[in-house]
Amino acid sequence: MEPRQIREGYLVKKGTLLNSWKAVWVVLSEDGVEFYKKKTDSSPKGMIPLKGATLISPCQDFGKRMLVFKITTGKKQDHFFQASHVEEREFWVKDMKRAITCLEGGKKFARKSTRRSIRLPDKVNLTELYTLMKDQDDGVKELKLEQENRVFNHCFTGATVVEWLISKEKARNTAEALMLATGLLNEGFLQPAGDLSKEGAESGEQSVFLDQTTALYYFADSGFFCEGYSSDEDVLLKQEFRGNIIKQGCLLKQGHKRKNWKVRKFILRDDPAYVHYYDPTKGDDPLGSIHLRGSVITAVEHVPDAKKYDIDGNLFEIITSDETHYFLQAATAEERKEWITAIQAVSKSGK
Repeated sequence: MEPRQIREGYLVKKGTLLNSWKAVWVVLSEDGVEFYKKKTDSSPKGMIPLKGATLISPCQDFGKRMLVFKITTGKKQDHFFQASHVEEREFWVKDMKRAITCLEGGKKFARKSTRRSIRLPDKVNLTELYTLMKDQDDGVKELKLEQENRVFNHCFTGATVVEWLISKEKARNTAEALMLATGLLNEGFLQPAGDLSKEGAESGEQSVFLDQTTALYYFADSGFFCEGYSSDEDVLLKQEFRGNIIKQGCLLKQGHKRKNWKVRKFILRDDPAYVHYYDPTKGDDPLGSIHLRGSVITAVEHVPDAKKYDIDGNLFEIITSDETHYFLQAATAEERKEWITAIQAVSKSGK
């Protein structure tokens, strides 16, 4: 019989090849854990079988990175996940332990694989290719590039990667070079740096590598950093963080400039009434804040440009006192209701 779905939601996952962390949509079933690039994807990026697996929580292998738990499969492969708060981690771990116990008792399931991926030739070794690309003398050169009033350090263009793959006879033509580069991008060896490359990486179930001089990328374990203005115009003040934490968790947020959707960790505080949002894969520095005093919060069924990004269901809107509109999506209808109720209460009582 087909395995029953137990739990789903956003978690941050460590890449299996490199020390890169990304927010993914995770579905826990009775026999395994599937993770997707986006909630709307029909094909998972991978599946972790739970038969014979063990769990360690909390996992303290990563120093300052908190709320991590580890799944070790029966074949001794480690997978690391990070929750947004303690209660969320405990819910996931409890349900996974229960599923593992049932499998140990002999319960069996039959499922059809739904995973699709880029088909690279068997002889291609992406790890070796990545090592060659990083060679100081003969690899892809890391540069300091300026774009849209920002300076990107230790990066390179998509066109440079394609040209290098062909010139080093790793690909016979542009199509093959793009296939290899996309494979490197999907496996976490290459990371998008600028807005254009990030949009390509988030465009579908599989990331799209762009053969353009304006599309910027960097090596995952390089010293990449960006200087310049923040994409969020909110000015963060210390007093914003004085309030008690009322609720926290991951939601999808629509950007104000490019209108694309990204997973963000939200922390709701009262007195003063603010909700701050963060990149869930990084540290404790917020990307922006929303002052909730006098705001209007409502459930909505439609968001401009939402269909373009396959966003549908469990949407809600925050309209601030200065009439700035924020569109968010929860994982479930129940979660949306909880967020709306909590934000409405804070917006009325907080300063």
